[in-house]
Amino acid sequence: MPGSLQAGIDGDHIVKRLKELAGKEEPLALVYGSGFESQPELLDELARHFPLAGNRGEVVRRVKDPQTFAAICSKAGIPHPEIRWNAPEDPENWIAKKAGAAGGSHVRHAQNAVVSPGSYFQRFIHGRSISALFIGDGRRARLVGFSRQWSSPTPQSPYRYGGAVRLLRFDRKQAARIGEWLSTLTAHLGLTGLCSADFIQAEDNFHLVEINPRPGATLDLFDSTEAPLLDAHIDPAGGMASRLPRWSGSTASMIVYASRPIERFPALDWPDWVSDRQLPGTRLLAGDPVCTAFAHGANAAAARRTVNALAKLMQSDWDGVP
Repeated sequence: MPGSLQAGIDGDHIVKRLKELAGKEEPLALVYGSGFESQPELLDELARHFPLAGNRGEVVRRVKDPQTFAAICSKAGIPHPEIRWNAPEDPENWIAKKAGAAGGSHVRHAQNAVVSPGSYFQRFIHGRSISALFIGDGRRARLVGFSRQWSSPTPQSPYRYGGAVRLLRFDRKQAARIGEWLSTLTAHLGLTGLCSADFIQAEDNFHLVEINPRPGATLDLFDSTEAPLLDAHIDPAGGMASRLPRWSGSTASMIVYASRPIERFPALDWPDWVSDRQLPGTRLLAGDPVCTAFAHGANAAAARRTVNALAKLMQSDWDGVP
């Protein structure tokens, strides 16, 4: 673990840097995001030095082990796409994934996949991508809300994460059924804090694809200053009873990627509806993320249209830069 370099995260460096940042102060909690799923041993190491919010390494191991997760879903009667380790005879009906990976960039069509250690196959299901944000306390789950996600495909990464939009309305019976599933999984897996569940909706049927056992890309779509969701993440027991955020209209977020290499990223006067901004002078490759754009709308469709337009507007600021 310490000294390893996986998924771009150096265990020794991050522990040392966090200790420097903390100084002599005991931090309230350390909140981690995407990128740690393939390194649960790093979470174990971080938990030895800091109070860790959310799920520990042993929980992440169970959630991100494809065979264990599929077995739990099967036992609980939760629809989950079939998985297998060996290449299927009908690859056109399957996708290839890497255990512990996140973000969609690792997902390939099975017929185009290069199988490597940790790869597995999951049956492809046609439908819409729906995500449920929830709070777990180790025994039950509390739904925060639903969002619809979309991809930003490239020839190499056909399922690269593109963005998401918060849904204003969701069928109550379907929401109740999904809530029961998530409570069952929370009890089986010991999930705590903010997590998200990714589904494929095929007509009225929902198929659970995976659980992300940490705050994810949709957190900002649901958060509010009046009821901060990170409070519920740090104190899941309190979050199960506290007031959830209220919203008017819908919000969408979208990752804006570089369409071509940029030798030195320019200094920009960034608008306030942008976050995760690249630093001036950074060298970018085609496909590297540049920023995340946000937009509000009266409904989900309007919010998505607006964020698409804003993303195109932002791209014009660096498209002409060599």
